[in-house]
Amino acid sequence: MPDSQPQPPGGATADTTALLLCGARLTDGRTVDVRLGGGRIEAVGTAGSLTPHCARVDLSGYLLLPAPAEPHSHGDTALSADPPGPVSYETQEVQRRATEAALLQLGHGATALRSHVRIGDVHGLGPLEAVLQARRSLRGLVDLTTVAVPRLLTGVAGSDGLAMLRDAVKMGAAVVGGCPDADPDPTGYVEAVLEVAAEHGCPVDLHTHGDDPARLARLAAMAGGLRTGVAIGPCAGLARLPRAVASRAADQLAASGVTVICLPQGGCGAMEQRGTAPVRLLRAAGVRVAAGSGALRDVANPVGRGDPLEAAYLLASQAGLRAGDAYAAVATGAREAMGLPEVRVEAGFPAELLAVRGERLSAVLSLAYSRIVIHRGRVVARTSAVREYCDSAVAVALELPRQGRP
Repeated sequence: MPDSQPQPPGGATADTTALLLCGARLTDGRTVDVRLGGGRIEAVGTAGSLTPHCARVDLSGYLLLPAPAEPHSHGDTALSADPPGPVSYETQEVQRRATEAALLQLGHGATALRSHVRIGDVHGLGPLEAVLQARRSLRGLVDLTTVAVPRLLTGVAGSDGLAMLRDAVKMGAAVVGGCPDADPDPTGYVEAVLEVAAEHGCPVDLHTHGDDPARLARLAAMAGGLRTGVAIGPCAGLARLPRAVASRAADQLAASGVTVICLPQGGCGAMEQRGTAPVRLLRAAGVRVAAGSGALRDVANPVGRGDPLEAAYLLASQAGLRAGDAYAAVATGAREAMGLPEVRVEAGFPAELLAVRGERLSAVLSLAYSRIVIHRGRVVARTSAVREYCDSAVAVALELPRQGRP
């Protein structure tokens, strides 16, 4: 019998808006069929129990998961490490880079992206306009939101940045952010960001090393009253503090409801320090922890992949998280940090899904090659990997997987 009641088929004709995922394996070991419709999961039932009057995708051999989300990317600087000469910030070039980067991350499985975009200085609001244009062109494939990141917000030099931050929100930036560590008055910077966020009802997402416990305490105290939510990251400096000091900072962040977004795959252009936040310590204190990718092949990390499954792999292999907790940091935790609805493979939840070839989550994080990405109930990206071995006695004897030739 189905585990969740299917919707009536409404006749024998195929429903062109529905999709049936057949034979998918879930993390609890069940093999199920999943029917999608109207951008949501309509029904989940044991394999073969749901009526197939719609398009079908065979997911035999795949593990079906809630799709990851990307809470910390940099679309304006992505893919800028390789071209010779200075990086171009012409609108068309930034839009091209941001679009290509978003599609790469979508192929990895992220169906929602948050892109931090620098504003001000000689480029003004041009990079933000370019990423907003990329957002419009990607509608229906991936959800892209932008964070406006001004350089200075305090003093005489910061007055222009504050005015530009307000203009950025009016243009369409959904989140206000920045780097208080780089301002002569970090506390004043945070106060300015929180003021703009309160004016416009926007979430806040700030870059910080997290290596100054007094500064973190002030940030936590100021951020506690903002209803729309505050995230900070990558906070790699927290790992360099004495454990007792870091534990007190973690308790303060937990009490204020601040989310920490770590970057296991490397840093980003706004942060020079490398390393990863102490995720186990933060989680033990009750801090909400998510993981992002940071730099994607720009000067800050020329080999950045922007792959949420690699971020989860690194949290499991290096930070010591269990596979389920590591994946939750790039899926459930990331979606919560971005204010997105929860996703479960259950009837009624959004059809934001990722199918990865493999039987168990630990194996998927280890060898996540073939992937099928589903956004708003339809397949939007596929990646297929084929492993071949030469003809040899040992390959035949062990029945190693290979692609045959006629």
